[in-house]
Amino acid sequence: MTVESTAARSKPRRSSGKRTTTSGARKRSQSAARPELVQLLTPEGERVEHPDYSLDLTPDELRGLYRDMVLTRRFDAEATALQRQGELGLWASLLGQEAAQIGSGRALRDDDYVFPTYREHGVAWCRGVDPTNLLGMFRGVNNGGWDPNSNNFHLYTIVIGSQALHATGYAMGVAKDGADSAVIAYFGDGASSQGDVAEAFTFSAVYNAPVVFFCQNNQWAISEPTEKQSRVPIYQRAAGFGFPGVRVDGNDVLAVLAVTRAALERARAGEGPTLVEAFTYRMGAHTTSDDPTRYRKDAEREEWEAKDPILRLRTYLEKEGLVDAEWLAGLDQESDAMALRVREAIRTMPDPDTMAIFENVYADGHALVDEERAQFAEYLASFADEEGR
Repeated sequence: MTVESTAARSKPRRSSGKRTTTSGARKRSQSAARPELVQLLTPEGERVEHPDYSLDLTPDELRGLYRDMVLTRRFDAEATALQRQGELGLWASLLGQEAAQIGSGRALRDDDYVFPTYREHGVAWCRGVDPTNLLGMFRGVNNGGWDPNSNNFHLYTIVIGSQALHATGYAMGVAKDGADSAVIAYFGDGASSQGDVAEAFTFSAVYNAPVVFFCQNNQWAISEPTEKQSRVPIYQRAAGFGFPGVRVDGNDVLAVLAVTRAALERARAGEGPTLVEAFTYRMGAHTTSDDPTRYRKDAEREEWEAKDPILRLRTYLEKEGLVDAEWLAGLDQESDAMALRVREAIRTMPDPDTMAIFENVYADGHALVDEERAQFAEYLASFADEEGR
């Protein structure tokens, strides 16, 4: 298997004078759209080696990756169920993307900083963010629920692509401070079309910022397929900005760990940004307000189910004798306990102070905000008056 680096370029060929046929162009286009992936674990659970990305993990580390993915998937399933029961206003599922998130999340050091989107529940788990804190925003009772500086994990970003610029600016600051930590920005294939992402690529390359751009290409930007986002594989876009890109099997947690770790080490060494495209699949809906059956075929999902990241690692662990029935049963019990804790936490989560919306709008206060606060307080009081009559 070959490494895909955007630094490599083919030599120009002379025209033969013959007109290119449509079928020939289509074949070349299909070939370009399906480059080889960096892979260390096949869909059948077979361990393979890669000349540029080696990985040597202990049995405990391998079991840890499996545990991370299982618990993250269970939490995600519980959150989806809670939304269906009216406990959350919305939920963005990560089903199918566990390997991309856990592999990259476990490649990080404690002093690295993460800028997520709104779907990085697995990365949040790796950073030690309590799963229940992720639910507050989706329930509408807070703006995030955790201190970003406690875990070096920024609050979720709803605006598509903007976090790439935030990460780049932060990384430039890290470099100026002389620190040897790195920054990672997560975004999806749809966000790769945003101007903010292109600007982030430009600034990070010019200023040699220690940042890794991690694109989870889950094939669908809501209802738009990847081919509507780019004429070339997404990782190849890095070439135009002057830094390397690599495509990794996003359902292979070992490969994602190895590739992300290498990209982060490159950033820390002062060698600038890297674009990692994790080629994966969104098994569920974009969010709980979406119906994927309206724009994609069942056969496509079935094809990707055979590449399930959790089943893949479990198959390997069982073949190698690294897990047994007792260990797996214990993990199931831990998973059930976590799901119960999440359910109880969300149902007992207090509502915010009704007037808190007016706080922290301006540092020193503002006459118009004061006026609006008074009007809203009067409006709320009118309900109390009606009840007392």
